[in-house]
Amino acid sequence: MGLSRNRRNEPRADYWPGFVDAMATLLLVLIFLLTVFMVAQFFLSQEISGKDTALNKLNNQIAELTELLALERAGKQDLESSILSLQAGLESTEASRDRLLLQLDSQAGDKDSAGGQIASLTKTLENEKVISQRALAQVELLNQQISALRRQIAALEDALDASENRDRESQTKIASLGKRLNIALAQRVQELSRYRSDFFGRLREILSQRSDIRVVGDRFVFQSEVLFPSGGERMKEEGTGELDRLAEAILELSQDIPEEIDWVLRIDGHTDNRPINSARFPSNWELSAARAISVVKYLISKGVPPKRLVAAGFGEFQPLEDGDDDETLRKNRRIELKLTQR
Repeated sequence: MGLSRNRRNEPRADYWPGFVDAMATLLLVLIFLLTVFMVAQFFLSQEISGKDTALNKLNNQIAELTELLALERAGKQDLESSILSLQAGLESTEASRDRLLLQLDSQAGDKDSAGGQIASLTKTLENEKVISQRALAQVELLNQQISALRRQIAALEDALDASENRDRESQTKIASLGKRLNIALAQRVQELSRYRSDFFGRLREILSQRSDIRVVGDRFVFQSEVLFPSGGERMKEEGTGELDRLAEAILELSQDIPEEIDWVLRIDGHTDNRPINSARFPSNWELSAARAISVVKYLISKGVPPKRLVAAGFGEFQPLEDGDDDETLRKNRRIELKLTQR
């Protein structure tokens, strides 16, 4: 009967925090996707830059070899022209020799003179044959060099094709990695969102009777007066009871969250905009940070693992509301709890 009356007295469900949780989660997903995309683009640009450098080197080598081949071909053509000229001279010499032989037959009296001319022409013919053989040897050497250059060009083209294939494979692998990272991120964000909802649901049950503890977006907000005296960071005894129940909820939730989810509970300290200038706290920065650290230390004393807690001080620079009236200043003096990922 008592349980039924409590349920009838419970406030109606507030869907706004859940909607804000969903929007914050969506924003985290978009930010991570953009980060992954930028990282993938960076590595892809580095990979493509290296491939472009190698490709440019190969193209330069091919251009140099092509120029060398053109020079060798020009030299070959010059040698072939020389051979043709020598062959023409050889034919002319042989014709002269034939004419002299005819003259020798017709003019027996001039035998000695013709014999001397024939000997001279024969020697000249032998010299031209030697020169012709050397030219042929040079042509053969040039042909071998041209063949070697062609083989080098073919090897470079094969290397270039292999480099382009590796580049395409790398791009495919990077795209596949990006998809897998996106899927893994989405899964982790969904899991953390579910545990965050469970955590805040548990806190709502524990702290539902306190009007000075409320939900703002994806955070639980404790008014500073619940935990601390004015201008101080030492926790009041009446505020420790709420933190005891908070520690129990954290320990209960930590047993359900898988180890691979690297979650933390961030404790944020905030002050109003009234300046403080004491020996202990020269400004609101020190006061807000000291209050956040006090909450963290208390939760650690209740068994919460230190690696799951983060303390941050924001001073007066992140107000919930703008204004200088007492109610606005009171709302801005607060401790916020936010379950997030490291």
